[in-house]
Amino acid sequence: MNELNDAIVEEIRTFRAEHAQRFDGNLAAICDDLRRIQQESHHSIVAFPPKKIRRPSHVTSQQAINERMAA
Repeated sequence: MNELNDAIVEEIRTFRAEHAQRFDGNLAAICDDLRRIQQESHHSIVAFPPKKIRRPSHVTSQQAINERMAA
């Protein structure tokens, strides 16, 4: 990593720490505030569809179900 990357990472970590401190580490309140900030920014939000999980070809669907049930 170079100096610029270190400075950017440090800036992000500082923001996150200060933001979390404002909400006493309450994750729900932090997320609510970040959603509010996102809404107020009026930036377009990009969402991609979830990726399919690919099983190895040698594992059948029934084998996968059996493994999940056994776990």
